[in-house]
Amino acid sequence: MLLATLGWWDQQSFVCFIVRGIQIFFQHLPVTLICGGKRMLKDFLVIMNQNTFTLAAAKVGGILANRDFPAHFIYDNLMIQSNIIHAARKFGVKKLLFLGSSCIYPKHCPQPMREEHLLSGPLEPTNDAYAIAKIAGIKMCQAYRKQYGFNAISLMPTNLYGPNDNFDTESSHVLPAFIRKFDDGKDVIDHDLGGPFNPSIRLWGDGTPKREFLHVDDLADACFTAMVKYDGDEPLNVGTGEDIEIGALATMISSIVDFRGGIIWDTDKPNGTPRKLLDVSKIKALGWEPKISLEEGIKSTYEWYKDYARK
Repeated sequence: MLLATLGWWDQQSFVCFIVRGIQIFFQHLPVTLICGGKRMLKDFLVIMNQNTFTLAAAKVGGILANRDFPAHFIYDNLMIQSNIIHAARKFGVKKLLFLGSSCIYPKHCPQPMREEHLLSGPLEPTNDAYAIAKIAGIKMCQAYRKQYGFNAISLMPTNLYGPNDNFDTESSHVLPAFIRKFDDGKDVIDHDLGGPFNPSIRLWGDGTPKREFLHVDDLADACFTAMVKYDGDEPLNVGTGEDIEIGALATMISSIVDFRGGIIWDTDKPNGTPRKLLDVSKIKALGWEPKISLEEGIKSTYEWYKDYARK
């Protein structure tokens, strides 16, 4: 079974097939195809002639990017998902899987967050534009199911990481940003006070928020499971069911990277949502379980970063 997947990468999107977590890249597509090129999108879907389609295309980023570019996050994501969901239904896709985000849940949501908590309170202000776009994607899938009988399902993954991640410190998410910062810090040697030492690294917030992390290969397997076993109207959470304090994550990554400096927490910067732990009982009831531990996943991601992404 092939899952045709669109994934966002800077100013282009790439198409790949996922089969049990193995990504096979097919071709590159210009952003005009998914943001506004409806004729091109029609031709692509007709040529692909796939019964199933996983929509993973998104404009994504960390707290800084979401805070500074909310218009980009709401516009790009609404255009991407609206064009693709509409075209997929119109041109014969039998089943579509839409990937959202755990950001859809309220800032002060009960923990762990269950699917029924959606729209039960105010969103986290630092990424509400992105969250609203993703909520609109869920509602569009439900509306197309109700009006057209289109089999569109939604998965809400937790924070993702792994090979091919974005490691830019200005726009990336917290885990790849930490890998980049600590790795860069290793190259700076301080010989004062009896060194050599690595200098201290400054990180946002106070380190107390908790986050859950899922390796992309586990998500790919969850997508496969949902495509085969789930046809429901409501979104499904996808995560590990375990979280970690950001401070502990920083300590773990600094040890894996072998960074030997200190950490300074910049408490003038925002923490974001205090905690985001997903209740994943529904997806686990389908027979899916995450297989890659956080430490194992970070180690393999760091090896990939050193081989392919280090500047």
